[in-house]
Amino acid sequence: MPGGKTAVVAAQDLEDEFFMLRVRIPGGRLSSEQLRAVAWASERFGRDVADVTDRQNIQLHWIRIEDVPRIWARLEEVGLTTCEACGDTPRNMIGCPLAGVDKDEIIDATPYLALTHARFVGDPEFSNLPRKFKTSISGCAHHCAQHEINDVAFVGTHSGDRAGFDLWVGGGLGPNPHFAQRLEAFVEPELVPEVWAGVIGVFRDYGYRRGRNHSRLKFLVRDWGAERFREVLEKEYLGFALHDGDAPVPSVHQQRDHIGVHEQKDGCCYVGFVPRAGRIYGSQLRLVADLADAHGSGSVRTTSQQKLVLTDVDPHNAHALVEVLEDRDLRALPSVFRQGTMACTGIEFCKLALVETKQRADWLYRELEERLPEFDEPIRINVNGCPNSCARFQIADIGLMGSVITRRDGTRIDGYQVHLGGRLGNPPQLGRKIRGLKVPAHELAGYVESLLRRYLANRTEQESFADWSRRAAEGLLR
Repeated sequence: MPGGKTAVVAAQDLEDEFFMLRVRIPGGRLSSEQLRAVAWASERFGRDVADVTDRQNIQLHWIRIEDVPRIWARLEEVGLTTCEACGDTPRNMIGCPLAGVDKDEIIDATPYLALTHARFVGDPEFSNLPRKFKTSISGCAHHCAQHEINDVAFVGTHSGDRAGFDLWVGGGLGPNPHFAQRLEAFVEPELVPEVWAGVIGVFRDYGYRRGRNHSRLKFLVRDWGAERFREVLEKEYLGFALHDGDAPVPSVHQQRDHIGVHEQKDGCCYVGFVPRAGRIYGSQLRLVADLADAHGSGSVRTTSQQKLVLTDVDPHNAHALVEVLEDRDLRALPSVFRQGTMACTGIEFCKLALVETKQRADWLYRELEERLPEFDEPIRINVNGCPNSCARFQIADIGLMGSVITRRDGTRIDGYQVHLGGRLGNPPQLGRKIRGLKVPAHELAGYVESLLRRYLANRTEQESFADWSRRAAEGLLR
């Protein structure tokens, strides 16, 4: 169905016999047995398609409703669930995929994330929220769980000699983007579940319900401010005051994706690799599970950048593992373009999308690899099918938001609105929207190539693309 039509056609014209099924993966942690169960569901019922999402889930498509009970039974056998992976509920709780093994982490958030998930997912007290609720609990020094854009985030930090979490609330992108605000409160690790319940309780009871477009927690935090939010949280939901805390040390890393071969704190290695803009096959997932057993401890992690990581790899086996992955088009040594490209589901499966994304993102990074083979600067290119920013186009170096372009002859074609220089970190910044610029889909590769060549020709020494694109004259960006 052409982009834009799904918003105006009758409901019966949108009905189909197939569904998307989202598997919830708390903190992105999977065993090989669990991954095989997901692979089985993809191969048996989902036409061998699977998408690794930027919230550490795996999505299956082409699912018939009559097959769902069998899929649920198989997932539950291995400890997985689809409970509250969608809807106005607490969505999957994301964390660092290297939790427990990263030698630079501030605190291993695994037990606190797992306990929060176990206590509250499926709890009727939090199953009818004003809108969806996104959680980040991480001790990663590189802030890969992206606390700046979650409804609630627990960010690894120190208070004196005690490791714990700094509390942030009210982040979210989409048509009305807001970065999360610090409550300037230090959360002791054992208090994470209780504080999480308090924050979501405030949202449940005070969040706006009259219009879905303004029902996310970010709007309540915007109107209240951090000081009032903390006061209500402490007095009405916790019954005690949280200690004041210092801000976490900012990360200087923009990729935050843990790709390649790196040493763990126990002397083993982890190997992070890149599917094709998040798209992977069920049969490849089965291979990954086998490799996790053969070369590691059977541990597989998904990332919030649509990537996967195998942990606990013997350093002597790392090279052989990388060779197998590369041979199966799962790149542990990717080009900067493949590593930095993300894409949402797109119009192939999403009724909100206006344009195709997955195949186009795959085509785009392959074109750039051929056109700019010497380009080696980290670059994040996020391809989104609509304004909802599921692929976070607003915080990418090059954010491409799907749009429909009407040509002079009245025909309509796929196009993309351009946002440049977005980033997280200190300070976070939304991408610069280039006024009136919509690039036809078939011209994307040419536009991005030209843009990157201008960057190389006009940047100052050591200047990142994000910094250059924010200061460059608009004529250079068109």
